[in-house]
Amino acid sequence: MSTKSGSVRWLTPAEERAWRALRRVMVAVQAGTAHDLAAIGLSEADYEVLSTLSEQPAQSSTLGVQADKMGWSRSRLSRHASRMEARGLLRRAPDPADGRGCLLVLTGPGMTALRDAAPVHVESVRRHLVDRLTPQDLAALERIAGRLAQPRPDDDPDGPPPAGAGRPSGETPANGV
Repeated sequence: MSTKSGSVRWLTPAEERAWRALRRVMVAVQAGTAHDLAAIGLSEADYEVLSTLSEQPAQSSTLGVQADKMGWSRSRLSRHASRMEARGLLRRAPDPADGRGCLLVLTGPGMTALRDAAPVHVESVRRHLVDRLTPQDLAALERIAGRLAQPRPDDDPDGPPPAGAGRPSGETPANGV
């Protein structure tokens, strides 16, 4: 494989270990929770759609807002919503604010499925993540996630994150993260 190594900032051994550790934990936690939800007939995507719709006024949302919230394209969510609609978990309704769009509306059976799944999901999250970490680990994870969720200054992919990004001002991290 040919690369231009002069412009590439290769990972240091410590950075590569951190990257691979993050990938392993993401895969392990996601696979564990997906397996547990599948045992009760839902996918992770089903659960995400149901839970986020349940949090909305009138338990409905436009397809576009829902897609943005999930980090999905409208097309992908539309196809998934069609499968959920066929199972009776949600229905589509015309969007009164946009004649071209539609609302995704949680149905009674969808809410029942969510209520049945919620205890399974929270137990799965506990088993695969929360109960395996200390309160300090959880705080560090939250801090790191907050930092990674922040846009980089000037969208400069080569620039370092701003000092203090992802933590409240004045807070000094105990472990340098």
